Amino acid sequence: MISNVKVLNLSGILDGIRGNELRHEVSNLMDNGADILLLDLKEVKFIDSSGLGALVSVMQMVRNANNKLYLCSISAQVRMLFELTKMDRIFKTFADQDEFNRQVLATQ
Repeated sequence: MISNVKVLNLSGILDGIRGNELRHEVSNLMDNGADILLLDLKEVKFIDSSGLGALVSVMQMVRNANNKLYLCSISAQVRMLFELTKMDRIFKTFADQDEFNRQVLATQ
């Protein structure tokens, strides 16, 4: 079976407002058949606690639907935040979309 992969390119600051938008976007994508979601964080400069909460919420939504969520292109600052909050253990991350394509899509 070929997976329906959708990529969301996030940018700016991931805070409570943007987090709510992200939850709606992910929910809509899954309603429309996406079963693998890649969040590209290349343009994300900062994530606050509400944004982290939104990422965890999105992960739970995706898992509850038996779908998969991946992150890529995380900045050094965001990576440090993930390591401090142990989020790096929860999310599968890739250096960029190319690495995601090689490791995830090539095995489909």
